[in-house]
Amino acid sequence: MNYYKESCPKAEEIIRQQVETLYYKHGNTAVSWLRNLFHDCVVKSCDASLLLETARGVESEQKSKRSFGMRNFKYVKIIKDALEKECPSTVSCADIVALSARDGIVMLKGPKIEMIKTGRRDSRGSYLGDVETLIPNHNDSLSSVISTFNSIGIDVEATVALLGAHSVGRVHCVNLVHRLYPTIDPTLDPSYALYLKKRCPSPTPDPNAVLYSRNDRETPMVVDNMYYKNIMAHKGLLVIDDELATDPRTAPFVAKMAADNNYFHEQFSRGVRLLSETNPLTGDQGEIRKDCRYVN
Repeated sequence: MNYYKESCPKAEEIIRQQVETLYYKHGNTAVSWLRNLFHDCVVKSCDASLLLETARGVESEQKSKRSFGMRNFKYVKIIKDALEKECPSTVSCADIVALSARDGIVMLKGPKIEMIKTGRRDSRGSYLGDVETLIPNHNDSLSSVISTFNSIGIDVEATVALLGAHSVGRVHCVNLVHRLYPTIDPTLDPSYALYLKKRCPSPTPDPNAVLYSRNDRETPMVVDNMYYKNIMAHKGLLVIDDELATDPRTAPFVAKMAADNNYFHEQFSRGVRLLSETNPLTGDQGEIRKDCRYVN
């Protein structure tokens, strides 16, 4: 805790201010910071490998199909530049990923998560070759997703809570049409399926067109338990959403989270903390990048 207390006392406050300013200019940045934490930490380590661009012998993880729809990476530079001005070469990009996610969740009216540790260091390379294996696909089974989270020390209850991040997410039609065409998936609420067909009118959507549906139409920019209420009513967008609500391993947690937003926020906070501590580089491992896009 408070790793930068001596070396850069205002570090966490600077990140918070930048996240807030960016949110008021570009509201979806807060959602991006949350997604960045997941994509960075699930692939080997919370080490900001996700932020590296293709250059100097590095192949960017952002090129992977699993990164489809990710954006706002350019705004990380604004946060990093503010920190470099205050304390050059001190605050890691990996800590920016973790703390911007924490502060972004607050902007999305989610829980204020205390106890996020700092002192992570940045990777000197990326793991593009591992992204496809380590980041769950949109149509992966629940067992596969539970196993992915379990492999980094996240239990089933916290996994169910972390999937509640879908409360502020959206699914591109490309990843959705297999449930609508040629026939509608019988597990989908029929009236909801008709709404989805309006959002995704073609069985072969253009991947470059931004056609999508939000997971939560009621409170689309709030991290709340609406996601669980929706999936219990068979209004989940992905196959895993439906499995989550019906599988005996997860259904009791789903029902409890749907009934109690405070319980969801507690478990979500615990899940984010666990996720943010995945295999960090510390001590003299890795480096502190000057620019999050490139190794030094």
